[in-house]
Amino acid sequence: MKLGLLLLAALPIATYAQDSIAVSSTNEYPNTFSSGSANVQPFNTKAKRFNDWSISIGGGAAFMAHADLTSFYDKKINWGYNSYVSLDKQISHTFGLSLMYQRGETNQKAMLDGPAGIAAGVAEANTKYNQVALLGDINLSNLLRRVDNHSTYRWAFHGYAGIGVQGYKTSLHDNNEFRWSDDPKRVPLFIKQDLDINSIFYQLGIGLKYNLSNRVDIEARTMYMISGDDEFDGGGWAGPADYDPASQVSKYNMISKRRTDNAWTVNLGVSFKLGKHQSHLAWHDPLQEAYYRVNVLENASTDFVVCEKGDLDNDGVCDDWDRELNTPAGARVDGSGKALDMDLDGVIDLYDKCVTVPGPVENNGCPTNK
Repeated sequence: MKLGLLLLAALPIATYAQDSIAVSSTNEYPNTFSSGSANVQPFNTKAKRFNDWSISIGGGAAFMAHADLTSFYDKKINWGYNSYVSLDKQISHTFGLSLMYQRGETNQKAMLDGPAGIAAGVAEANTKYNQVALLGDINLSNLLRRVDNHSTYRWAFHGYAGIGVQGYKTSLHDNNEFRWSDDPKRVPLFIKQDLDINSIFYQLGIGLKYNLSNRVDIEARTMYMISGDDEFDGGGWAGPADYDPASQVSKYNMISKRRTDNAWTVNLGVSFKLGKHQSHLAWHDPLQEAYYRVNVLENASTDFVVCEKGDLDNDGVCDDWDRELNTPAGARVDGSGKALDMDLDGVIDLYDKCVTVPGPVENNGCPTNK
């Protein structure tokens, strides 16, 4: 008996499973057993709804921040410049990549300790650099944005980190009598580094973007560059023999124990968004999705009709399933369109003067005093 009941219960499940397999194996797309959506589109370039490419240019100030020779010397600032251009690709709502070329120049100063330093005076150095880097871009505002945030979506914080190669040329000038003598081995200190794989540098920073229009963004950005090179500031590189106190070589690279000279840039830039769509992926507000799906879905084949036969009594229930088509105006109704009668005395709540206590119709739904 129990076995028969079990087989009887399993039969509809097996039949349904066979039907679902049969339908899902057909070439019809979409179908009831696949996505369940009649608006599914193939994932290709034509189906994209957002722009995801842009070109950015910008420029600003550059400083040798942490090195032997720095741009901040004797409570003064030695200004330099920085400029960049990049091709930007937005990979997702929160992440993008940029191929960037950067060019700039820093000016820095330092002074050696001891009598040799006094004799040499304050050294002035200059660094001209060219850089090519791959930069990762995290849209922090999209990453941390609350879905119930209904504020205007025009500002965004970005975090950057990247790696690249650089080439540079430095020069250092001071009053060192040995390097300024007639001996050809004692000349002003010049250093040149070619743009190749041996000159890897790193950078990271933050930016604040403003969505000026569908085509243009403006951004304030600051970046910190880690050169990995003790010669980047123009101070040179000391060999083992140069650590001898009797050595006449200027030991500017030994002012700081830091083995890498790092720079800092502050820029103002403009991004031009490319593409035919009205919205860019980095600026798409997730709250727009619900409206988009219902109202402006591309290639929608049917119009959404709320009440095909109308609502004759204006009670909010379509006539298609309204069981009471002549509900009095102002009466509250249930899901079937019938006027509510809370105490079930035959007088609807709209006319019942005693809504919670049953009473006869002739007494407006209130009990009579006997």
